[in-house]
Amino acid sequence: MSDDVKARRYDASGRQAAAVETRRRILAAASERFLADGYAATTVAVVARQAGVSVDTVYASVGPKPALFRELVELALSGTDRPVEGGAREYAVRMRAEPSATGKLAIYADAVSELQGRVAPLFLVLRDAASAHPDLAQVWREITERRARNMRRLAADLASTGELREDLTLDEVADVVWTTNGAEHYAMLVRDRGWSTERFRWWLLDSWQRLLLKDVPAASAGS
Repeated sequence: MSDDVKARRYDASGRQAAAVETRRRILAAASERFLADGYAATTVAVVARQAGVSVDTVYASVGPKPALFRELVELALSGTDRPVEGGAREYAVRMRAEPSATGKLAIYADAVSELQGRVAPLFLVLRDAASAHPDLAQVWREITERRARNMRRLAADLASTGELREDLTLDEVADVVWTTNGAEHYAMLVRDRGWSTERFRWWLLDSWQRLLLKDVPAASAGS
């Protein structure tokens, strides 16, 4: 390989790394401002200034303000540096492989407790701003509907174990999980009432077992 080709590849690699770092700074600045100031008060110009880039760079790297917020939510949900569809996330794969309903719920309680630490603050900003901003209202609807679909799939997976209460429909199971795993519950108990993340995780698992399963494990029944 010629030195010229090596130099061009090196330059391209360097530009790509710089673009990734720029995007990271933009998203970090956007997250800080949205959470501190709210959606309405946060402008692309404010984000650009905090990230040390131009407004045009923000638009080129991520997009306008709704796209910035959506990207932050998607990354918080995935827990990685790129959006990951719900069924492909690591905990979802492990849940499908787990044979028992209790095991599936334990994995999910762990996952929800961990991810809500990232997601809940953003979801509360999104919820509060959606009524006044049509662009965010659309994001809220899409994410809410996607969560509901994912919970329906989770309910079917739980039902496949034969361990769910027979008086519950799949829609009822999905709605119970959908309601209790929300950002509002996490925020009220962990942020407002001072629960630890571990206590919240245990409460989720205990509640799901009591509400959904035919036979409640001894630890939950006796607690």
